[in-house]
Amino acid sequence: MKNRHLPAAPEGAVRSGVRSELSPLALERWNARVFAASDDANTISIFDPIGYDPWTGDGVTAKRISAALRSLNGADVTVSVNSPGGDMFEGLAIYNLFREYEGQVTMKVLGVAASAASVITMAGDEVQIARSAFLMIHNAWVVAVGNRNDLRDMADTLEPFDRAMADIYAARTGQDIKAIQKLLDDETWVGGSDAVAQGFADDLLASDAAKSGDKTKASARMALHRIDAALISAGLSRAERRSLINEFKSGMPSAAGSDDTPGAVVSGTPSATDQPGHSPTQQASFEAALFSLVVAPSSIHTGETHA
Repeated sequence: MKNRHLPAAPEGAVRSGVRSELSPLALERWNARVFAASDDANTISIFDPIGYDPWTGDGVTAKRISAALRSLNGADVTVSVNSPGGDMFEGLAIYNLFREYEGQVTMKVLGVAASAASVITMAGDEVQIARSAFLMIHNAWVVAVGNRNDLRDMADTLEPFDRAMADIYAARTGQDIKAIQKLLDDETWVGGSDAVAQGFADDLLASDAAKSGDKTKASARMALHRIDAALISAGLSRAERRSLINEFKSGMPSAAGSDDTPGAVVSGTPSATDQPGHSPTQQASFEAALFSLVVAPSSIHTGETHA
Protein backbone atom coordinates (compact mmCIF):
# COMPACT_ATOMS: atom_id res chain seq x y z
CA MET A 1 0.00 0.00 0.00
CA LYS A 2 1.41 3.39 -0.99
CA ASN A 3 2.44 5.79 1.74
CA ARG A 4 0.10 8.54 0.59
CA HIS A 5 -0.45 9.49 4.22
CA LEU A 6 3.09 10.86 4.34
CA PRO A 7 3.17 14.65 3.96
CA ALA A 8 4.57 16.19 0.80
CA ALA A 9 7.81 18.07 1.38
CA PRO A 10 8.34 21.76 0.54
CA GLU A 11 10.77 22.20 -2.33
CA GLY A 12 13.13 24.90 -3.54
CA ALA A 13 16.37 26.30 -2.22
CA VAL A 14 16.43 29.27 0.12
CA ARG A 15 17.78 32.65 -0.90
CA SER A 16 21.27 33.33 -2.20
CA GLY A 17 24.11 33.35 0.30
CA VAL A 18 22.99 30.07 1.86
CA ARG A 19 24.25 26.60 1.03
CA SER A 20 22.93 23.30 2.35
CA GLU A 21 26.00 21.15 2.91
CA LEU A 22 27.17 17.78 4.18
CA SER A 23 27.49 17.40 7.93
CA PRO A 24 31.20 16.68 8.63
CA LEU A 25 30.25 14.10 11.28
CA ALA A 26 28.03 12.23 8.81
CA LEU A 27 30.85 12.29 6.29
CA GLU A 28 33.25 10.81 8.85
CA ARG A 29 30.88 7.95 9.64
CA TRP A 30 30.09 7.13 6.03
CA ASN A 31 31.80 3.98 4.72
CA ALA A 32 31.68 4.19 0.93
CA ARG A 33 32.75 0.54 0.66
CA VAL A 34 29.28 -0.72 1.63
CA PHE A 35 26.98 -1.59 -1.26
CA ALA A 36 24.28 -4.11 -2.17
CA ALA A 37 25.34 -7.75 -2.39
CA SER A 38 23.04 -8.18 -5.38
CA ASP A 39 20.75 -5.97 -7.44
CA ASP A 40 17.85 -6.79 -9.70
CA ALA A 41 16.93 -4.87 -12.83
CA ASN A 42 14.64 -2.49 -10.93
CA THR A 43 17.16 -1.18 -8.41
CA ILE A 44 18.21 2.42 -7.86
CA SER A 45 21.42 2.93 -5.91
CA ILE A 46 21.96 5.96 -3.68
CA PHE A 47 25.63 5.52 -2.79
CA ASP A 48 26.83 9.13 -3.03
CA PRO A 49 26.16 12.46 -1.35
CA ILE A 50 22.79 14.04 -2.10
CA GLY A 51 22.98 16.88 -4.61
CA TYR A 52 25.61 17.84 -7.14
CA ASP A 53 28.98 16.24 -6.42
CA PRO A 54 31.92 18.40 -7.59
CA TRP A 55 34.30 15.44 -7.33
CA THR A 56 32.43 13.28 -9.83
CA GLY A 57 30.36 15.88 -11.67
CA ASP A 58 27.27 13.84 -10.75
CA GLY A 59 25.90 13.02 -7.29
CA VAL A 60 22.38 11.91 -6.37
CA THR A 61 20.11 14.58 -7.83
CA ALA A 62 16.37 14.87 -8.33
CA LYS A 63 17.03 14.98 -12.08
CA ARG A 64 18.84 11.65 -11.99
CA ILE A 65 16.21 9.97 -9.79
CA SER A 66 13.36 11.33 -11.92
CA ALA A 67 14.95 9.89 -15.07
CA ALA A 68 15.47 6.51 -13.39
CA LEU A 69 11.86 6.34 -12.22
CA ARG A 70 10.53 7.30 -15.66
CA SER A 71 12.49 4.42 -17.18
CA LEU A 72 10.77 1.97 -14.81
CA ASN A 73 7.26 2.86 -16.07
CA GLY A 74 5.59 2.31 -12.71
CA ALA A 75 7.23 -1.06 -11.95
CA ASP A 76 8.09 -1.84 -8.33
CA VAL A 77 11.52 -0.54 -7.37
CA THR A 78 14.17 -1.29 -4.75
CA VAL A 79 16.31 1.61 -3.56
CA SER A 80 19.65 0.72 -1.94
CA VAL A 81 20.95 3.48 0.32
CA ASN A 82 24.39 4.25 1.74
CA SER A 83 24.80 8.03 1.75
CA PRO A 84 26.11 10.69 4.16
CA GLY A 85 23.36 13.08 3.05
CA GLY A 86 24.07 16.47 1.54
CA ASP A 87 21.77 19.07 0.02
CA MET A 88 18.58 19.09 2.10
CA PHE A 89 16.58 20.89 -0.58
CA GLU A 90 17.57 18.31 -3.21
CA GLY A 91 16.76 15.57 -0.71
CA LEU A 92 13.24 16.89 -0.15
CA ALA A 93 12.64 16.95 -3.91
CA ILE A 94 13.83 13.34 -4.21
CA TYR A 95 11.61 12.34 -1.28
CA ASN A 96 8.62 13.75 -3.17
CA LEU A 97 9.55 11.80 -6.32
CA PHE A 98 9.57 8.49 -4.45
CA ARG A 99 6.46 9.37 -2.43
CA GLU A 100 4.51 10.11 -5.61
CA TYR A 101 5.83 7.17 -7.63
CA GLU A 102 3.03 4.80 -8.60
CA GLY A 103 4.94 1.56 -8.07
CA GLN A 104 5.93 -0.05 -4.78
CA VAL A 105 9.11 1.51 -3.34
CA THR A 106 11.28 -0.62 -1.04
CA MET A 107 14.10 1.23 0.69
CA LYS A 108 17.11 -0.79 1.90
CA VAL A 109 19.55 1.02 4.19
CA LEU A 110 22.83 -0.85 3.83
CA GLY A 111 25.23 1.48 5.64
CA VAL A 112 24.34 5.06 6.56
CA ALA A 113 21.30 7.09 5.61
CA ALA A 114 22.20 10.44 7.13
CA SER A 115 20.51 13.82 6.99
CA ALA A 116 18.91 14.33 3.54
CA ALA A 117 19.36 10.62 2.78
CA SER A 118 17.29 9.71 5.84
CA VAL A 119 14.47 11.97 4.61
CA ILE A 120 14.55 10.20 1.23
CA THR A 121 14.41 6.84 2.98
CA MET A 122 11.17 7.77 4.72
CA ALA A 123 9.40 7.82 1.33
CA GLY A 124 9.60 4.04 1.03
CA ASP A 125 6.43 1.98 1.19
CA GLU A 126 8.65 -0.48 3.02
CA VAL A 127 11.90 0.40 4.75
CA GLN A 128 14.45 -2.27 5.62
CA ILE A 129 17.71 -1.57 7.44
CA ALA A 130 20.83 -3.59 8.17
CA ARG A 131 21.41 -4.34 11.83
CA SER A 132 24.76 -2.53 11.65
CA ALA A 133 23.39 0.42 9.66
CA PHE A 134 22.36 3.85 10.94
CA LEU A 135 19.88 6.60 10.25
CA MET A 136 20.91 10.11 11.25
CA ILE A 137 18.36 12.89 11.62
CA HIS A 138 18.99 16.54 12.40
CA ASN A 139 17.81 20.04 11.60
CA ALA A 140 18.93 21.64 8.35
CA TRP A 141 22.71 22.09 8.28
CA VAL A 142 23.72 25.06 6.18
CA VAL A 143 26.53 27.51 5.55
CA ALA A 144 25.21 31.09 5.53
CA VAL A 145 26.83 34.48 4.87
CA GLY A 146 25.54 37.84 6.08
CA ASN A 147 25.23 40.26 8.97
CA ARG A 148 23.36 39.60 12.21
CA ASN A 149 20.01 40.55 10.68
CA ASP A 150 20.57 38.24 7.72
CA LEU A 151 21.40 35.36 10.05
CA ARG A 152 18.34 35.98 12.22
CA ASP A 153 16.19 35.98 9.08
CA MET A 154 17.87 32.78 7.94
CA ALA A 155 16.92 30.99 11.16
CA ASP A 156 13.30 31.98 10.49
CA THR A 157 13.60 30.86 6.85
CA LEU A 158 14.90 27.42 7.83
CA GLU A 159 12.28 26.80 10.50
CA PRO A 160 9.52 25.65 8.08
CA PHE A 161 11.93 23.18 6.47
CA ASP A 162 12.86 21.75 9.87
CA ARG A 163 9.15 21.49 10.70
CA ALA A 164 8.50 19.72 7.41
CA MET A 165 11.20 17.15 8.16
CA ALA A 166 9.79 16.63 11.65
CA ASP A 167 6.32 16.09 10.14
CA ILE A 168 7.72 13.45 7.77
CA TYR A 169 9.51 11.52 10.53
CA ALA A 170 6.49 11.79 12.83
CA ALA A 171 4.09 10.54 10.16
CA ARG A 172 6.40 7.63 9.36
CA THR A 173 7.02 6.57 12.97
CA GLY A 174 3.77 7.58 14.66
CA GLN A 175 5.79 9.42 17.29
CA ASP A 176 4.76 12.75 18.81
CA ILE A 177 5.99 15.73 16.80
CA LYS A 178 7.66 17.29 19.84
CA ALA A 179 9.60 14.10 20.54
CA ILE A 180 10.79 14.07 16.92
CA GLN A 181 11.81 17.74 17.08
CA LYS A 182 13.90 16.95 20.17
CA LEU A 183 15.66 14.19 18.20
CA LEU A 184 16.34 16.67 15.39
CA ASP A 185 17.67 19.29 17.80
CA ASP A 186 20.04 16.73 19.32
CA GLU A 187 21.26 15.32 15.94
CA THR A 188 20.31 11.72 16.62
CA TRP A 189 21.87 8.52 15.28
CA VAL A 190 19.51 5.53 15.26
CA GLY A 191 20.94 2.02 14.83
CA GLY A 192 19.25 -0.75 12.86
CA SER A 193 17.33 -2.50 15.63
CA ASP A 194 16.31 0.79 17.25
CA ALA A 195 15.16 2.14 13.89
CA VAL A 196 12.72 -0.77 13.62
CA ALA A 197 11.61 -0.43 17.24
CA GLN A 198 11.01 3.31 16.86
CA GLY A 199 9.12 3.02 13.55
CA PHE A 200 11.73 4.54 11.23
CA ALA A 201 12.05 1.16 9.51
CA ASP A 202 9.79 -1.86 9.11
CA ASP A 203 12.26 -4.73 9.27
CA LEU A 204 15.91 -5.71 9.48
CA LEU A 205 17.78 -6.78 6.38
CA ALA A 206 19.31 -10.21 6.08
CA SER A 207 22.97 -10.28 7.14
CA ASP A 208 24.12 -11.04 3.60
CA ALA A 209 22.24 -8.15 1.96
CA ALA A 210 25.34 -5.92 1.88
CA LYS A 211 29.00 -6.44 1.12
CA SER A 212 32.21 -4.43 1.01
CA GLY A 213 33.62 -3.08 -2.21
CA ASP A 214 37.11 -2.06 -3.29
CA LYS A 215 38.95 -0.54 -0.33
CA THR A 216 41.36 1.60 -2.35
CA LYS A 217 38.70 3.28 -4.47
CA ALA A 218 36.36 3.79 -1.51
CA SER A 219 39.10 5.26 0.70
CA ALA A 220 40.15 7.69 -2.03
CA ARG A 221 36.51 8.64 -2.60
CA MET A 222 35.92 9.37 1.07
CA ALA A 223 39.19 11.31 1.31
CA LEU A 224 38.17 13.56 -1.57
CA HIS A 225 34.88 14.37 0.15
CA ARG A 226 36.73 15.12 3.38
CA ILE A 227 38.84 17.64 1.47
CA ASP A 228 35.63 19.29 0.30
CA ALA A 229 34.35 19.41 3.89
CA ALA A 230 37.64 21.01 4.96
CA LEU A 231 37.29 23.62 2.23
CA ILE A 232 33.81 24.41 3.51
CA SER A 233 35.23 24.95 7.00
CA ALA A 234 37.91 27.17 5.46
CA GLY A 235 35.13 29.44 4.18
CA LEU A 236 35.35 28.84 0.43
CA SER A 237 32.20 29.26 -1.63
CA ARG A 238 30.82 26.37 -3.68
CA ALA A 239 32.05 27.98 -6.91
CA GLU A 240 35.54 28.48 -5.46
CA ARG A 241 35.64 24.89 -4.22
CA ARG A 242 34.59 23.50 -7.60
CA SER A 243 37.27 25.54 -9.34
CA LEU A 244 39.98 24.40 -6.94
CA ILE A 245 38.77 20.80 -7.00
CA ASN A 246 38.86 20.72 -10.81
CA GLU A 247 42.42 22.06 -10.86
CA PHE A 248 43.39 19.69 -8.07
CA LYS A 249 42.08 16.71 -10.03
CA SER A 250 43.68 17.81 -13.29
CA GLY A 251 47.01 18.30 -11.54
CA MET A 252 46.98 14.84 -9.97
CA PRO A 253 45.38 12.48 -12.50
CA SER A 254 46.39 9.27 -10.74
CA ALA A 255 46.60 10.23 -7.08
CA ALA A 256 42.97 9.50 -6.21
CA GLY A 257 43.35 5.85 -7.08
CA SER A 258 46.99 5.24 -6.20
CA ASP A 259 46.69 4.49 -2.49
CA ASP A 260 44.07 3.66 0.10
CA THR A 261 45.13 6.27 2.65
CA PRO A 262 43.51 9.73 2.85
CA GLY A 263 46.88 11.43 2.74
CA ALA A 264 47.68 9.93 -0.66
CA VAL A 265 45.51 12.43 -2.47
CA VAL A 266 47.33 15.45 -1.12
CA SER A 267 50.98 14.46 -0.68
CA GLY A 268 54.03 13.99 -2.81
CA THR A 269 53.59 16.52 -5.62
CA PRO A 270 53.70 20.34 -5.66
CA SER A 271 50.56 20.44 -7.82
CA ALA A 272 48.48 19.25 -4.89
CA THR A 273 48.72 22.64 -3.20
CA ASP A 274 49.89 24.91 -6.01
CA GLN A 275 46.67 26.28 -7.49
CA PRO A 276 47.52 28.73 -10.30
CA GLY A 277 45.07 31.44 -11.21
CA HIS A 278 43.64 31.89 -7.71
CA SER A 279 44.02 34.77 -5.28
CA PRO A 280 46.42 34.50 -2.32
CA THR A 281 43.40 34.29 -0.02
CA GLN A 282 41.91 31.36 -1.95
CA GLN A 283 45.31 29.67 -2.10
CA ALA A 284 45.82 30.12 1.65
CA SER A 285 42.35 28.75 2.38
CA PHE A 286 42.99 25.74 0.19
CA GLU A 287 46.34 24.99 1.86
CA ALA A 288 44.86 25.51 5.34
CA ALA A 289 42.06 23.09 4.50
CA LEU A 290 44.47 20.44 3.32
CA PHE A 291 46.62 20.96 6.42
CA SER A 292 43.60 20.54 8.69
CA LEU A 293 42.65 17.34 6.87
CA VAL A 294 46.08 15.67 6.79
CA VAL A 295 47.75 16.97 9.95
CA ALA A 296 44.79 17.56 12.27
CA PRO A 297 41.62 15.87 10.91
CA SER A 298 39.52 16.84 13.93
CA SER A 299 40.00 20.52 13.11
CA ILE A 300 37.42 20.35 10.34
CA HIS A 301 34.79 20.50 13.10
CA THR A 302 36.07 23.83 14.44
CA GLY A 303 33.35 26.43 14.22
CA GLU A 304 30.72 23.94 13.10
CA THR A 305 27.22 25.25 13.70
CA HIS A 306 23.98 23.37 13.28
CA ALA A 307 21.02 25.42 12.11
